[in-house]
Amino acid sequence: MPPAAEAFLEMLAAERNAAPRTRAAYAADLADFVRFIRRPGPRPGSAPTLLEIDAGYVTAYGAEQARRRLSARTAARRLSCLRQFYGFALREGWCRSDPTESIQMPRLAASLPRLLSEAQVAALIEDGCRGYEDERRALVCRAALELLYTTGLRISELLALPVALFRRDTPMVMVRGKGGRERLVPISSGARSAALALIDHDRDLETPWLFPGRNPIRPLTRQGFDKILAQAALHAGIDPALVSPHVLRHSFATHLLERGADLRALQTLLGHADIATTQIYTHVMQARLRQVLETHHPLSQNATG
Repeated sequence: MPPAAEAFLEMLAAERNAAPRTRAAYAADLADFVRFIRRPGPRPGSAPTLLEIDAGYVTAYGAEQARRRLSARTAARRLSCLRQFYGFALREGWCRSDPTESIQMPRLAASLPRLLSEAQVAALIEDGCRGYEDERRALVCRAALELLYTTGLRISELLALPVALFRRDTPMVMVRGKGGRERLVPISSGARSAALALIDHDRDLETPWLFPGRNPIRPLTRQGFDKILAQAALHAGIDPALVSPHVLRHSFATHLLERGADLRALQTLLGHADIATTQIYTHVMQARLRQVLETHHPLSQNATG
């Protein structure tokens, strides 16, 4: 990896508090672009460095991705990575111009998040967690699903919860989200009771985490939680492919909107820096309302009853 790229990745960690997965994705995207510009091509002479390329290389890279039939989302992510890198390089004075400035971002088709119905979520929490013969697994399942669905936490935020937060009898807990941003999240009585039941079971375990891993000084891993969630889905009679922490977060947001929640309040609860991110849920509501109209309106060809 060129030194400029290494410096960019270090900046992501130090200044933006980017998660390890985010940094790994940026590193992979930059490495792919470096391999592209170093390939032998029609231009004579040695290959340029990462800081010497012009817009022609970025355009050719986009065409190469189209030939490889990569998705528009992948192409957009890689261009976004390059734009951020060259913006950083410009600020550092390492290059005179941004070769990505004139490149248009690929058009992305609007995609609506998958959802579970309220009945499916209830079955997942009640039947899914009750299906475990191992008492502790059942307690972990119940506490995690109650918290995910009643708070809208990201899975990274859930697994990073310190046990000390729940030993204090307060209605709100402080959560550190993306970019190190902190927000207060209300905890329902049911979620708190489930968390306290797990804490009581683990009372002899020396751990700082609400959800400790096999090594109690470390939190439960995402892979470990995925196994618990998939098994809970099977117990509840739901296809595990339809269930993920992100699906529970989307379901939390959509169900709140269906019951009259304010979009700004939802933005705060989800920890979105920009309300435009939260507005995807208005599209979800519009799609669902349109489906109801087409299914039940007396003048609709699809009307039932």
